[in-house]
Amino acid sequence: MKDCVFEVRGKAFAGGTHIMAILNATPDSFFPLSRVDDDAAERALKAVRDGAEIIDIGGQSTRPGHKEVGALEEITRVVPAVRAVREVTDAPISVDTYLPEVAEAALEAGADMINDVSCIKDPELARVAARYGASLCIMHDRRQSRERDLMNDKLTGLVAAAEFARRAGVPEKRIILDGGIGFNKSADEDRQLLAHYSELKLAGYPLLLGTSRKSFMGGEVSGRLSATLETTAQAVREGILFVRVHDVAENKSVIDALSGEGK
Repeated sequence: MKDCVFEVRGKAFAGGTHIMAILNATPDSFFPLSRVDDDAAERALKAVRDGAEIIDIGGQSTRPGHKEVGALEEITRVVPAVRAVREVTDAPISVDTYLPEVAEAALEAGADMINDVSCIKDPELARVAARYGASLCIMHDRRQSRERDLMNDKLTGLVAAAEFARRAGVPEKRIILDGGIGFNKSADEDRQLLAHYSELKLAGYPLLLGTSRKSFMGGEVSGRLSATLETTAQAVREGILFVRVHDVAENKSVIDALSGEGK
């Protein structure tokens, strides 16, 4: 299988496991300690010091039962955070949105990447990314799918979305795929997907794993760090390029220990 390279903001990632840090400019994200307000720049700098290589800013919660907000409210939340973070660091900034209007506003404000949990439900999102030369993370959402086979659903859906993005003008090396842990029909499906995650490499793109403190792990959100670290260890062993996490320092320690960098 060919080596998969992912490029964002002029940086190329082609091996190892790297960290995308989660910052939520929302009042209702499922993990309260991920929420930022006027401290977005400070929190981003700490994440970079702790080992994050991409900062992912979200303006709309996608937790189960969340209340969707409109594009204007999401822009109001995201754009000030993007501008604040861009002023203090050259690290790539990703914005977690599936709305083209939000994506464009964020890219205008200094973001470099769009993290789309809808698998390009709105085709304009890919066109916006292409116009701005942005990188794109495409995540698969299976919750409304009628396909019975989990992994076939994931692979066919992700490949189709990635091919559409390329036709829209997003270069292959600026695309990374997320299988969508937490966006399946059940916790059992989440666990099944995690167990077979490396099979998504058959799509031919680098992978991002997003499991951090999610409900399929069971228990309260405050008690899910150890389980999260186990999934990060799996990502290192399986050559998953990025993990998207809340707890940067702890996850970086696992990555370093398993890759020998912590010796």
